[in-house]
Amino acid sequence: MENVNLVLILAAAFLGAVSPGPATLTIACTAMQHGRKPGLALAAAVCTGSLIWSVSAAFGLGAVMLANAWMFEAVRYIGAGYLMYLAIRSARSALRHGAPALRASAVPTLRSAYGKGLALHLTNPKAVLFFGSLYAIGLPPGTPVSALLVVMAAIAVQSILIFHGYALLFSSQEASRIYLRLRRGFEAAFAAAFGAASWQILAARFS
Repeated sequence: MENVNLVLILAAAFLGAVSPGPATLTIACTAMQHGRKPGLALAAAVCTGSLIWSVSAAFGLGAVMLANAWMFEAVRYIGAGYLMYLAIRSARSALRHGAPALRASAVPTLRSAYGKGLALHLTNPKAVLFFGSLYAIGLPPGTPVSALLVVMAAIAVQSILIFHGYALLFSSQEASRIYLRLRRGFEAAFAAAFGAASWQILAARFS
């Protein structure tokens, strides 16, 4: 581990996780709308997706995807489409007048919340490229598998703390009260953010 820049890797991964993006937006939205358990289930799914992309990048999937453009483009368009679907749902909610439905009648199951988070993260092609770049910078050639496993485990633990922390924060009673009072504004902001993320994925040029 002496040649592995673990501090650099964790710092870069931390910045990537805490910065506003589709995952953090969806966790915040779900936690405020439906409460703590669905928010935590979605956060767990995002962490699962991050681990899958992390392992995949460590074993060269990013390079494989870039070498096979059809594979990368398929993931890219699916991801952009899913984000646009979330944007449309939020926009429709923002346009709906009146008080929001009671939580008890609209809370998704933990399985559906988990599936939503996993679909969101596994259809984001930027994730595998992010991890691929991260490992290329922080891991020297010839790094033993044991050191690689330590790095992946450290990133996984950090992701769990960050994303579950978001779910706990935004499911607090104060956050819920703010959401209920400003529901339409929040939904409009979520719609704009998801739409922008969808466009960024479609318009990005990866090489």
